Amino acid sequence: MTINQFEDIIAWQKAQGLAVLVYDKFHLLKDYSFKDQICRAAVSVSNNIAEGFERGSDADFCRFLYIAKGSNAEVKSMLYLAYRLNFMDDQSLNEALLLCTEIKRILSGLINKLNKAY
Repeated sequence: MTINQFEDIIAWQKAQGLAVLVYDKFHLLKDYSFKDQICRAAVSVSNNIAEGFERGSDADFCRFLYIAKGSNAEVKSMLYLAYRLNFMDDQSLNEALLLCTEIKRILSGLINKLNKAY
């Protein structure tokens, strides 16, 4: 199956969902530095998928997928910290971590497929 636009990439769709979840959860947080960092990292996941796709080469796309994967890990790390700082409850943490894990698996699969292609 050929993907014609980044909006069709499941990882991008899920990463957009992660960004919405993060913004929704932390939009009222008074720790502006924490809020800014986690929101930026969450947005970075889908933006790097989109940017890499639009670069037009498998090698560039793969490089940006690695960056998206790193941003996803940053969000995951910050979610654990948010929980320890009592910024979120068990259920919210588990929902967000599950989404991060799902995004990581999809990105890893895309990276493996692209690495085999070139």
